Amino acid sequence: MAIIGGRAHTIEQIHEVGKLGYPFAEISLYDPVETRGQMAELLNLKERYGLFYLAHYPNEGNPANVDALGKKFVPKVKALVDLTCELGISKATLHFWIDKRWATPELISAKIDLLSDMVGHATEKNVMLCLENLSEHYDSFALALDAIPDLRMTLDIGHAQLLSKENTSFDFIEHLYHKIGHIHVHDNFGGTSVKDDLHLPLGDGVVDFPKIFSMLRARGYGSTVTMEVKPPDMLGTKEKIERYLPGVSPGAA
Repeated sequence: MAIIGGRAHTIEQIHEVGKLGYPFAEISLYDPVETRGQMAELLNLKERYGLFYLAHYPNEGNPANVDALGKKFVPKVKALVDLTCELGISKATLHFWIDKRWATPELISAKIDLLSDMVGHATEKNVMLCLENLSEHYDSFALALDAIPDLRMTLDIGHAQLLSKENTSFDFIEHLYHKIGHIHVHDNFGGTSVKDDLHLPLGDGVVDFPKIFSMLRARGYGSTVTMEVKPPDMLGTKEKIERYLPGVSPGAA
């Protein structure tokens, strides 16, 4: 069964997600030093609310600067993976842009090598690393997912509405369903820029969630779903997910 949790960008939002009774919070682990300083509090909140955590790692910065990514971003992610293990987290989401409509084959190849290094470290630590779609279509993701067997993807259904005439979730589910390890849910009206990534409650935009969840239900999706909306908007979003994706579990994974 699918399991619904909430996105928590801050300690305060972990409290909010916990008070709402969701089984997990997807938390932001962006800086190893900051995270190390929060470890005791994070572990306390996990026990206090009976939560489990998923991790969300930082943005990569300049996606075309392979040298900087190799020297700064990759070591940062590896350090965060180590802290992820200490928090008992087994699944983490990562942004690492590889859209072949704009990125050159050489850039994508170099980034896949870096991604393989990060995935290898995560796999050694028993952490499933999931690549989140930004502007990419399924054929761009297939390049990395085919090259790195242990890599999985976070299907962000809201992002899939941007920079595309049709929500790209349909193609991801059709062609790469076996690689989907996690799902993000939020709504918007489509668009072509970061400002159009509105993270609205499900049903407040144009994303065809009934059809998308119908495809997932037909494939037997039974893993985690994070509501990437503000805590006050989670209840209504959760009710719609349960309507569109029957059989959702209220318990932990």
